[in-house]
Amino acid sequence: MSKVGIRSIGLAVPDMYVSQATAYEEFRRNFKLRTDEEALYRKILVENDAIDGRYIAMRDTAEVVELDQDQLIKRFAREGRKLGSMACQRAIQQAGYTKEDITGLIVNTCTGYLCPGLTSYLVEDMGLRSDIRVRDIAGMGCGGALPNLDSAAGMINQDPEAVVLSVSIEICTATLFMGSSPDLVVSNSIFGDGASAVVVDGRPEPKARILDFASGLYPMHRDDLRYRTEEHRLRNVLSKTVPIIAGRKVKEVLDNLLAKQGMSREQLDFYALHPGGTQILDRVQRDLELDRSKLKASHDILREYGNMSSPTVIYVLDRMIEETSPKTGQTMALLSFGAGFSVFATLLEFC
Repeated sequence: MSKVGIRSIGLAVPDMYVSQATAYEEFRRNFKLRTDEEALYRKILVENDAIDGRYIAMRDTAEVVELDQDQLIKRFAREGRKLGSMACQRAIQQAGYTKEDITGLIVNTCTGYLCPGLTSYLVEDMGLRSDIRVRDIAGMGCGGALPNLDSAAGMINQDPEAVVLSVSIEICTATLFMGSSPDLVVSNSIFGDGASAVVVDGRPEPKARILDFASGLYPMHRDDLRYRTEEHRLRNVLSKTVPIIAGRKVKEVLDNLLAKQGMSREQLDFYALHPGGTQILDRVQRDLELDRSKLKASHDILREYGNMSSPTVIYVLDRMIEETSPKTGQTMALLSFGAGFSVFATLLEFC
């Protein structure tokens, strides 16, 4: 595994940026909210400074009232392929490759279903080679970027000359679901749209070597964090116990990963944690016995972008590389969690 490395990262968000205060006014203007519902939107969107605003993949804010699933899937496909292509092109360029060099493409998403999947559209949109190896990964929720990296590493272990794009694309606003339930209000208030692309290869001098992966799946908590189908659309389910579950299970999976490497948490230099929300960040910080500064990048990305689901942990990784300039030999744990209840961890060593 140590010969597999991250070569470059490309990120892409929609053109439209909506502040939390504007989102509050749009919800008030477009929907008939119950008194308690509006009060909770105000508490999260106006009175809380954890998130400043989010990037929204809509042509106009009027699309927020779209409830027809056919139209939502069309928007998911239109915006997903646009953001995915942008992120991929940026990652390819930063890696110093051309589109002809790309031999593998893996795309994960949970916010829309297409058959064929987004890989078909990205290959077409970017003019990638027809003999490219592709994988579409669905249903892994916010944690999906790390099993995607695991799959990319597997491709390279099979073919050391492979160059693989590991791509996460989420149009969370295509799953916006109105209702007075607190979990719906929270979901509508924190999720944004975005994409990430990571070039993974087995060549010398990458940004970081991928040392190992670990995961945990806990079906007993499946109904605490998931999508379910309601009124023919995806409806997010987010229980109050998610921060508690996340804290305990992230610690368990991380310790399992480190034990395989003969390491302890004290030996880790950096943590890139998926910022699912402030309560989750605070709980994981407590359970891992970390200083808040260790999760600064996660808090910063949450504040600037909201929770974009699966790409978000890659945004945290990119920000940490940019701001901390890791030295050769320093290590980082990438940590994400998602539907299922699932937890994923990746161990990196910087070069």
